[in-house]
Amino acid sequence: MNVDLSPEQYQDLSEFRRSIRGFLHFSESTAKEQGIEPQQHQLLLAIRGLPAGVKPTIRELASRLFIQHHSAVELVNRGERSGTVVRLAGEEDRREVLVHLTNEGRAALKRLAVAHRDELERSGPGLAKALQLVLRHSKKVAAQ
Repeated sequence: MNVDLSPEQYQDLSEFRRSIRGFLHFSESTAKEQGIEPQQHQLLLAIRGLPAGVKPTIRELASRLFIQHHSAVELVNRGERSGTVVRLAGEEDRREVLVHLTNEGRAALKRLAVAHRDELERSGPGLAKALQLVLRHSKKVAAQ
């Protein structure tokens, strides 16, 4: 099936993409203003936001950050050097290496999380509206 989008659908996708990039730009700028690399912020959030029972292993963090294992190792190395994370041996299996936030890492993440929540309260309705427009059009296409 050779289906194309209408000009309006392209506009909606473009607006949704712009809204996402706007939030990501805010996120990256805010992290840098706090003296944290944007990827370090993502690492801190990935660790703190893990569901109960999920271990903060390098493999798990790489998966959640959509990066290669070796890139996650380097990200954790940089976090250790900056004092925001620490590697600890697993309690059940001492060979297992788990990544935890330090007090400094928790404080930095808290500042960033509050700023992000405030920004989402401000810009979230526009982002949600842009997504609703994209989804509204996708339902029309699916119904045809």
